[in-house]
Amino acid sequence: MKTVVVIGGGITGLSAMHYIQKLKKEKNLDLDLLLIEKEEQLGGKIRTVKDKGFIMETGADSIVARNESVMPLIEELQLEDRLVYNATGISYLYTNNKLHAIPADTIFGIPMSKEALFSSTLVSEQGKKEALKDFDTPNDRFTRDSSIGEFLEAFLGKELVNNQIAPVLSGVYSGDLYDLTLASTLPYLVDYKNEYGSIIKGLEANKKRFQGASNKKFISFDEGMGVLIDRLEEKLEDTTILKGVGTTGLTKTNGQYEIHLDNGETMKADYVILAVPHNTAQEILQQPALDNDFSSFKNSTLISVYLGFSLPDAQLPADGTGFIVSENNDILCNACTWTSRKWTHTSQAQNLLVRLFYKSSNPSYEKLKDLPQEQLVEAALGDIRKSLNIQAKPETVEVTDWKNLMPNYHMGHKASVDALEGKMDEIVPDVFLAGASYYGVGIGACIQNGKDIAMRIEKKL
Repeated sequence: MKTVVVIGGGITGLSAMHYIQKLKKEKNLDLDLLLIEKEEQLGGKIRTVKDKGFIMETGADSIVARNESVMPLIEELQLEDRLVYNATGISYLYTNNKLHAIPADTIFGIPMSKEALFSSTLVSEQGKKEALKDFDTPNDRFTRDSSIGEFLEAFLGKELVNNQIAPVLSGVYSGDLYDLTLASTLPYLVDYKNEYGSIIKGLEANKKRFQGASNKKFISFDEGMGVLIDRLEEKLEDTTILKGVGTTGLTKTNGQYEIHLDNGETMKADYVILAVPHNTAQEILQQPALDNDFSSFKNSTLISVYLGFSLPDAQLPADGTGFIVSENNDILCNACTWTSRKWTHTSQAQNLLVRLFYKSSNPSYEKLKDLPQEQLVEAALGDIRKSLNIQAKPETVEVTDWKNLMPNYHMGHKASVDALEGKMDEIVPDVFLAGASYYGVGIGACIQNGKDIAMRIEKKL
């Protein structure tokens, strides 16, 4: 019998164990399965909070539906009847202290047609004319390993990138566009440029890829994202789950690994999946030869503030689902989701629920980083007063501070991952890294990563 241990019970660790258990059953493998989580509940950043008729999340509020790994897992878990879809509406950029609609025919702020380009109120006529160079400027130097910021600016111009694209993309990928590669963000853009001679033409030709399923791009669950975590845990009936137990070290002994726990116990394993943040993996492995590689990975901080009001959702000033903040404003947040409008299931009485995000990459974060929760809420209320003209006091609040826990990819990220994995194959074979620190930050990417790790272990059995 072989023992497989997953350390970390977030979405990646749970997905990995789900697929390993599935392989065990389907192929009648002689495996002992163990999942270890230091917190008292599974889910990692994903946790649903309910209060005063509102549904709020500590982590992501949804999953990108088109990720190829997502729907198969939901079907295996028999959760199709629990799905809810985002309401579609206008997305806004808040710039110069005003809401500006992002043209509908865009993807991450990138125009998918000339009409979308010229309909923007965020870009001057000169900026729009500059973006037309995309149609007659060939790509002779950019690859998937190039900076997406430099790539977009070269063909669409600085103004369009700065005013419309960067605020959206930076919000999604939590980093400076000029420090992110095409490979780690939107690799198909360079393919479209090469095939069609134009980014805009390529997007227009492939529009169905981005506008399918009646524009329902995101999914959640009727009682929140915790539904997914609870069902994954429920289905791990052939897995021993230890909760509230931390892992302090990992040593190799007689062809196996000994996992040292903070309760003084040790567990033996043949295969170990470290589905934890990179700094935690580094502490568990205690391998000086890997320290420089681990130190190449960087994290940032994200503060999320929910505000639930006893006001009708109709108090919102525009027909939309929220706004992203660009530069030149008098508010501190990076973005604001109109949660009760975007996800109607989150507010039983259809009262107003909003969620504001504050990132450490924003210069305004220096004003916020050491504030107690009460003052963070006051800062959020100030932003709501200025941006939405809502003066009421909230009925409920929920603050989450993911301090130095949000992966921040850089230009050399993939090379750093490859180098670290190469060394680990030599120093700690059969120990696998998993999770958002390395293989993608979205829930869909984490699910796919968990499945991929399960396949890698299957090949070793």
